[in-house]
Amino acid sequence: MASFFASNAALPKLFLALCLLHMASATRRLAELVQDQSPPMKYHNGPLLSGKISVNLIWYGRFKPSQRTIVSDFVTSISSHPSLAQAPPSVSQWWKTVDKYYHLSSSKRSMPSLTLSLGRQVLDESYSLGKSLTSKHLVELASRGEQRNAINVVLTSSDVAVEGFCMSRCGSHGSAVGSVKVNGRSSRFAYIWVGNSETQCPGQCAWPFHQPQYGPQSPPLVAPNGDVGVDGMVINLAGLIAGTATNPFSNGYYQGEAGASLEAASACTGIYGNGAYPGYAGNLLVDKATGASYNAHGVNGRKYLVPALYDPSTSSCSTLV
Repeated sequence: MASFFASNAALPKLFLALCLLHMASATRRLAELVQDQSPPMKYHNGPLLSGKISVNLIWYGRFKPSQRTIVSDFVTSISSHPSLAQAPPSVSQWWKTVDKYYHLSSSKRSMPSLTLSLGRQVLDESYSLGKSLTSKHLVELASRGEQRNAINVVLTSSDVAVEGFCMSRCGSHGSAVGSVKVNGRSSRFAYIWVGNSETQCPGQCAWPFHQPQYGPQSPPLVAPNGDVGVDGMVINLAGLIAGTATNPFSNGYYQGEAGASLEAASACTGIYGNGAYPGYAGNLLVDKATGASYNAHGVNGRKYLVPALYDPSTSSCSTLV
């Protein structure tokens, strides 16, 4: 009888242990599925951005100087120039995954590498086009930057509504016909738009620095630069710069159908560190002084959270940590 009661008393503990083991196993499988479910990234034989490209920042609306510096330091951090030393893991290391796309495409046609640098900054604090912008307005604003050897980035402040913002997108990239002609022909220039979601939809466009608007709920992380809206903008800008470089004219690298495609970063949405799964950004680094979460060091002592990028050499999402 003693042995019978002892084994019955142990059953609840055994059952609990088995449940926990099953949950841990399921979590690992879920994380693996998140990172390995993407199909191969297909090259559609179009040009990639190449050569020396300036990233021009067009600030629309009111931004504090400190907010502009967070973004401009991030763009500068992409460069791997020796004079811009960054502690590992770094933003420039993150960008090396993008370089792999150039290595693969150059086997099919001669193509130099890409070097990005911070270009001009244009301020429009008077809301010259109003506070409700259409996609056509974004192109008009982007046209204010250089139209050759450049990516023109339009950044809208938190009090500016943009067509599709918070409903279907947090930012976008595309190309437009410029006024500058090359060899007598009109040429296209690449542009990006990113909105500050701080007051409009931070749970959608600034996650994981804000409680998620949908899906599994988890506590928000502390933003590395102390600005939920702008740190969220950096995440979206990072992914869009990678997409612009590798698919600037909608015929470069992408998965799926043109117009509804997944690119270098959007193919890995929601993944920032190893072990990520829906609602969990992954295992990140934490600043001991501020408690902020990040995965990349930048110039001037900056810390950033950058999205995972699809690695074409391994057909999987690649993270820094």
